[in-house]
Amino acid sequence: MSKIAHTIKHELLEMVPPTIYFFVILHILAVIRVLMVRGSGLPPLTTPSIAVAALVLGKSVLLANALPYINRFPEKPLIWNVCWKSVVYFLVAFVIHYLEHLYDFWKETPSLAAANDKLLATIVWPHFWAIQIVLAVLIINYCVATELARVIGVKEIRAMFFGPMPSRPKVT
Repeated sequence: MSKIAHTIKHELLEMVPPTIYFFVILHILAVIRVLMVRGSGLPPLTTPSIAVAALVLGKSVLLANALPYINRFPEKPLIWNVCWKSVVYFLVAFVIHYLEHLYDFWKETPSLAAANDKLLATIVWPHFWAIQIVLAVLIINYCVATELARVIGVKEIRAMFFGPMPSRPKVT
């Protein structure tokens, strides 16, 4: 296999776990959003749009992980990297969530500025922030899992969840 093909395969395999995770949580958020705005006339998100958002977030995680400053605290307790990465990923998710709403308004208005004005005037902020809070919790869970996998090892985590369990010495 050529070096380019190997690199592409490696990048795609690195992107699979966050993409699947975000695909699932974005569906959860879509259900929450539908339940919150039922009767408001806002259209629910569709699986293809959620899949695109999950791919964008998966690629965003991959790109963020490639940045030299993302793993700032490898020698400190895990909470340091979990908090740092959660903030970075949350900011990316916040921007994507805002742009998603902005796009919906941009389809109805002549310009991006008009769409932004209309969005700011009509958005239901409690709903927006409720989704952001749920997303923040799910991002923190993702960061905890990835940091544990980094320290413990992916193979060991996989064995803990799916078996076979690693053999442990008996304590007497």
